[in-house]
Amino acid sequence: MIPEPPPKVITHHRDGRIHAYVVGAGVYGTLEPAAVFQPRDGDEVVASVVRQDLERVVYTTLDGVVCLTRAGDLRWASDFEPHSDTRHGHQPGCALSLDGRTVWVYRPDAMAERGGGDQWVVHDADSGVVLARRELETVGHGAFHHVHPVDGSIYLDIGEGQDGSVILRGTGGADGEPEFVTYPWSDRCLIDLAPSGQQFMTVDHGQADVAFHDHPDGDVLFTLPVEAFGYDPEESFVEWSGGYLTEDTAIVTLGGEDQDGEEWFRHHLVNVRTGTLSGELGVEASNPYELVPLGDGSWLTGGPGGDPVRRLRAPGPVRERHADAAVDGRP
Repeated sequence: MIPEPPPKVITHHRDGRIHAYVVGAGVYGTLEPAAVFQPRDGDEVVASVVRQDLERVVYTTLDGVVCLTRAGDLRWASDFEPHSDTRHGHQPGCALSLDGRTVWVYRPDAMAERGGGDQWVVHDADSGVVLARRELETVGHGAFHHVHPVDGSIYLDIGEGQDGSVILRGTGGADGEPEFVTYPWSDRCLIDLAPSGQQFMTVDHGQADVAFHDHPDGDVLFTLPVEAFGYDPEESFVEWSGGYLTEDTAIVTLGGEDQDGEEWFRHHLVNVRTGTLSGELGVEASNPYELVPLGDGSWLTGGPGGDPVRRLRAPGPVRERHADAAVDGRP
């Protein structure tokens, strides 16, 4: 049985502040911020994460990582050295460990022209002390962290632009020192982890297919190319979005252009137990990346005022799509 996870805490940046939302059981519709954090004067926030108790925020800027209390007091900060005068093309990221004891920071130092390669750094969450540092062989623009919901390992997906994407995983070693594993691909983008953590979903960097992998070894369970969804691969592609709607169902988004040059996208449902299609999810969204599945049958989209909106899939049949319904690449 999958243990009941704690409520998710997500953050949005708006009006120069960090808004934290608690996505708990029974909370649907437009969400209201449970806490609002004010960054230090002059700090432009790139990425942020808020502790489960809403009492601290950690955020990155182009030049460092900062931890503040809810009252706005500085807990600790760590500057990225040496100083970089490059202001574009590098987006540092951060994540809190499952137990909240460590902060994992991705530093795209190569693109920042700091004179070295990228780094993945582990800080003590209370003091900011560096516990581990991994020198990377990547030249990334940015990265996404994914925290495993059971064993606490951290996945990192580094985007290298036209050069592809690199996926790593950090774990707690037997002696307490983190251990790092690099997966043997440079052409797959990590999209999401299953709610149980037993598998994960990737999309080909060239957007030709979606694949589902076993955790932690990464063995491919099955792959679905564009053709499997009934589209012409010359005119359609798999978006780098979607994820697990539930433990058994994933959302895979296909996109393209119609004959008039208008962009379109569709959210397809895949049974990850059988590797088969199971219809479409009709969602009103402005772009393929607005929908964020939460793994419990619900998802987030953006709201008119900037606050996220949480919706739950209604019971009943889903709209089915046959393989010959869009062979010319149009919806």
